[in-house]
Amino acid sequence: MSVDSASNPTVLITGIEGFTGPYVAGKFRDAGFDVYGLSNSADSTPTNFSADLADRDALQKVVETVKPSVVIHLAAISFVAHGNVGQIYQSNVVGTYNLLSALASGSVEPQSIVLASSANVYGNSLESPLHENLPLAPANDYAVSKLSMEYMASLWFDRLPISIVRPFNYTGVGQSEKFLVAKIVAHYRKKAQQIELGNLNISRDFSDVRFVAEAYLRLAQSASTGEIINICSGEALSLREIIAAMNSIAGYDIEVNVNPDFVRTNDVLKLVGSNEKLFSLIGEIERNPFSDTLEWMYSGE
Repeated sequence: MSVDSASNPTVLITGIEGFTGPYVAGKFRDAGFDVYGLSNSADSTPTNFSADLADRDALQKVVETVKPSVVIHLAAISFVAHGNVGQIYQSNVVGTYNLLSALASGSVEPQSIVLASSANVYGNSLESPLHENLPLAPANDYAVSKLSMEYMASLWFDRLPISIVRPFNYTGVGQSEKFLVAKIVAHYRKKAQQIELGNLNISRDFSDVRFVAEAYLRLAQSASTGEIINICSGEALSLREIIAAMNSIAGYDIEVNVNPDFVRTNDVLKLVGSNEKLFSLIGEIERNPFSDTLEWMYSGE
């Protein structure tokens, strides 16, 4: 049995039930795609399939059923401090290999495959802004797994239309409070009077998840293959600036306590990416101020 895709192109989004997946799915739906998802936690439905990335046979069946025009591979262990290192490599490297293998042996080759890596592969670089040709220095197992995935995927460049993206930090409604900005906004939503954070002087490149989803859509529709592309705002925001913005949005000043356990002695104060290559490939994407993202997250709508 295969999906009837006579009228619309089809997109298969792995990790569709994660934080980013629903936003990417919405963008593709609005662009006229029939959207299919892959998750290892969902019960199978006509449009969402339950399959583990470790199960190549199950992946093969999904690929043959959907015959995707586009594949957006988001499924991964994405939390840097995830406790099981073996699972990080199994999911992020071996799982991606299994997916590419299934796609390469499918009866219909996709027109575009976008693989999500991470800006963590740059490590604690002193360069600013960070561009795609810089030397890479991953500093934790998550980052090493993503760089390993990039190297592995490059072996398929001559067989599959692959692009690899390196998203910098991004956030939005629905992100786990394990992540920094979501944690901060959640404290204000709960009217907490205090919050514990690390180094308040660090600055990072933060984007809105809806900007990231639009970038995935445009890259999938572009003719770029065999490329590695940053997805970032090109601007740096400090924790102090985010706290100040949230004080204004919530209408009160939270007490910030610096927890020494959250401060890394080798933390780079400023990390910001270059989006020059991204925009050269897909054109400019209109972006609202990050304060609008914070207001959206605070309202929860």
